[in-house]
Amino acid sequence: MHKPIIVAAGGLVQNPSQEILLIFRRGFWDLPKGKLDAGETIEACAIREVEEETGLVNLTIQKFITITQHEYFDPFLQQEVVKESHWYAMKIDSYQNGLPQTEEDINEIKWVAPEIVADYFPNMYPNIVEVIRLFIA
Repeated sequence: MHKPIIVAAGGLVQNPSQEILLIFRRGFWDLPKGKLDAGETIEACAIREVEEETGLVNLTIQKFITITQHEYFDPFLQQEVVKESHWYAMKIDSYQNGLPQTEEDINEIKWVAPEIVADYFPNMYPNIVEVIRLFIA
């Protein structure tokens, strides 16, 4: 039996200092992302989800990074699913602190210099590390 595929999109956001935005959710450093709504383009989903989860505004997509997949148990569908996440590099044109979306279990937002972002890798999901590595490469 094939597992249902949940399509999602998210972003690796940089501020004017080229720092990378990380969110802390459920014990791990992560990048903001979320599920595609019906009738929505994947790019619009990426921007909407980053805005919702971080409170950032005036995001612009710079380029496509990659697509990742991971399996998890979806409590709404009550079954194992595959999440296919489309990742985009994004920028903001002003310094913003953001506001963590606590109803999505996001406890913290942090801007991290690219040269030290690898310090956070031990406490990240492997697919998030892959997205960041592909972006920095």
